[in-house]
Amino acid sequence: MNILEINPDAKALIFDLDGTLADTMPVHFMAYKNILKNYGINFTPEIFAQLAGIPAVGTIVKLNEMFGTNMNAEEVGHFKEAEYEKIMHKMKPIVPVVELAKKYHGVLPMAVGTGGYKRLAWKTMEICGLGKYFDILVSTEDVARPKPFPDTFLKCAELMGVSPSVCEVFEDAQLGIQAAQSAGMMSKLVTDYYEVTIGQEI
Repeated sequence: MNILEINPDAKALIFDLDGTLADTMPVHFMAYKNILKNYGINFTPEIFAQLAGIPAVGTIVKLNEMFGTNMNAEEVGHFKEAEYEKIMHKMKPIVPVVELAKKYHGVLPMAVGTGGYKRLAWKTMEICGLGKYFDILVSTEDVARPKPFPDTFLKCAELMGVSPSVCEVFEDAQLGIQAAQSAGMMSKLVTDYYEVTIGQEI
C-alpha cells in the first residue's frame, strides 16, 4: 500500500468525510438498503458505487429516474439519514487519512468539506475521535450548491483564510475530485491508500 503524503505546494488541507476520514460507506449502504426495500428497490453495491458522493436527497432523485419511482426526495432522504444514525456507531476511521490529519494538525490550516448534514457529520467526527483536530466543517446545509460544484471547498478555503490555489483536497469520490478541480485546488483520491469496502454487510 502506498504512503499517503501531501503535495509539497499545499499550504492548507481539506478533507471529505464519508469514505475519506471515516469508513462510513458500509453504514450508508446498509441505511439505503434498509430504507429502499420499503419502496421495492433492491439497492446493490453497484448502484451505490455509481451514486457515490451525491447527498441523500440528490441520491433519491437519481433513484427515481433510474427506477421510475416517485419517492419524495426530502422525506426519504431524511428517513435514510435517521436509519444511518441508528447504525452509525459501527463505522471505523480510515487510518492512513486520519494519521495524515493528525500529523498536520496545528501545522497547516485544515477543514472538512462534506456532502452530509452538519449534525451527523460532527457525530461522525466524534465517533472516529477527530473532533479535536478540526474547527471548520462545511456541510451540505452551508452552501447553495453541493458537490460536484466547488462551493463546499471554496467555503472551506474562505473560512481558513487561504487562497483556493494553495489548498489540497482529499476525496474518495470522483464528484469530489471534480469539485476540487472546479475550485482550482490540488486534489488526491484516497482510495488508492486503503481497502474499499462499499457493499459489505456490517
